[in-house]
Amino acid sequence: MVCAGLSIGVGLAREGWPEGIYDGLGIILSKFLVVMVTAISDYKQSLQFRDLDREKKKIFIQVTRDGQRQKVSIYDLVVGDIVHLSIGDQVAADGIFISGHSLLIDESSLSGESEPMYIYVEKFKDGSGKMLVTTVGMRTEWGKLMETLNEGSEDETPLQVKLNGVATIIGKIELFFSVLEFLVLVGRFLGEKVIHNEFTDWSSADALTLIDYLAVVVTLIDVAVPEGLPLAVILSLAFAVKKLMNDGALVRHLSACEAMGSSNCICTDKTGMLTTNHMVVDKIWIRGNTISNVEGNNREEILQSEISERVLDITLQAIFQNTGSEVVKDKDGKNSILRTPTESTVLEFGLRLGGNFEAQRREFKIIKVEPFNSVGKRMSVLTALPEGGMRAFCKGASEIVLSMCDKVVSDNGEPVPLSEEQFRNITDVINGFASEALRTLCLAFKDLNDSSDENNIPDSGYTLIAVVGIKDPVRPGVKEAVQTCLEAGITVRMVTGDNINTARAIAKECGILTSDGEAVEGPELRNMSPADMKRIIPKLQLRNTFGEFVAVTGDGTNDAPALHEADIGLSMGIAGTECA
Repeated sequence: MVCAGLSIGVGLAREGWPEGIYDGLGIILSKFLVVMVTAISDYKQSLQFRDLDREKKKIFIQVTRDGQRQKVSIYDLVVGDIVHLSIGDQVAADGIFISGHSLLIDESSLSGESEPMYIYVEKFKDGSGKMLVTTVGMRTEWGKLMETLNEGSEDETPLQVKLNGVATIIGKIELFFSVLEFLVLVGRFLGEKVIHNEFTDWSSADALTLIDYLAVVVTLIDVAVPEGLPLAVILSLAFAVKKLMNDGALVRHLSACEAMGSSNCICTDKTGMLTTNHMVVDKIWIRGNTISNVEGNNREEILQSEISERVLDITLQAIFQNTGSEVVKDKDGKNSILRTPTESTVLEFGLRLGGNFEAQRREFKIIKVEPFNSVGKRMSVLTALPEGGMRAFCKGASEIVLSMCDKVVSDNGEPVPLSEEQFRNITDVINGFASEALRTLCLAFKDLNDSSDENNIPDSGYTLIAVVGIKDPVRPGVKEAVQTCLEAGITVRMVTGDNINTARAIAKECGILTSDGEAVEGPELRNMSPADMKRIIPKLQLRNTFGEFVAVTGDGTNDAPALHEADIGLSMGIAGTECA
């Protein structure tokens, strides 16, 4: 703009009005275009996010305030409100649990993991309760996390750095030669004055000559300013943003498009990003047979492993009777399962085997239930059989349920003694499932006579039915996407809070962890010096230390600090979009 002012001043002195302002006006117009295109494009993106924010605010919740039960927006909660929570409600503030029943909260947007938390912020998966609001807004745990995102300044994108570098070099060279040329022209002019003994004789013509020399210098500097380059870059970025919007991706800042193309490292969360965040039964051991790829098979293929009808019947009883899940039909008539991911997965597997949940529940009468808890790590139920007698079912952590069994189900569905060799073989199966990043559960039952104490569910003498291996499967297309990144020279790294063995298995399945790759736990990584890190883990580098240009993908509030620290944050899903 300074150059434009000089150009107009010199132009008017030399060429008059209006020819003298053309060069300077051209610079001003080009800068105005660049600013307007950037501003309009960024404003359009902000409108998209504003609409998203408006939809997010349309959430109401039941509270008791001033002794009155009323419905208020989650944004109008105040300290001292008593919030009435039920299934599906959002916990919009921090508070103290007053009372409730079977309270189960989905904290995945804060913790990043799919398993809900029992309560003896977030969304209710099950149960009901009351909560006294103690903190709201930015004073909540979620608010404190959001405050960290406001710290720090925005870094320049790689293209901006390169363009600034080029402009600086060009500017220095041009300034040097412009000053040199001005000195040469003025020196020659003064030299001629001295030769002709006219050094003390100055006229208006001499002043115009010096102005001409200054005009040449300004023109040289003017030509060096690439007015069209920023406009070309901005227009190409605006075009890229429109293409991304057509693909369902919202871009808040134009520069993010260019930054995304400059990434040479992507750090991705696991749960919900690489995986579907929907548990499925992947393997099952039953009657001495291991059936793999259960999710990909249909009912006939699963049953081809010579499972008898009697064994199938007892398996379906164990699944349908011993569960806290409910099967409900949605508007389209499709079955929907309400409960924790693990329980829903096992019940879903039972439905895929052809079982009828409602018919099974009507046939048996449930006498007593011991719900799952983190101490016992199992769920048990006592039922009355239609033909008389009672049967107890147990489901839970493999090592615990297996230790409660002294029998195993035979081919015809009858209990037979569990030998030491069979016990070792089943333990090997459980360990094998675990090494493949599968979460294992055992299903067991025990028949009781009518004279048994009906208030007491047994904790030994069970018959083992099956070992179920469940997992959060990798999203379709992830392996191909990782391969595309690697071929483009982008290193993909997975960052997760999971067990390291689970993380290794998922990373290998995605094609992220190769034979020469490294998997490191957080504490070990943090204790390394940059020198050790560079020597031991050459592919696992810190951005600030090694100059990597890092993109981070996340789908929840727990990923927010990482998204903020990265050069570019790629947020996915509703929780991720809100966080962005």
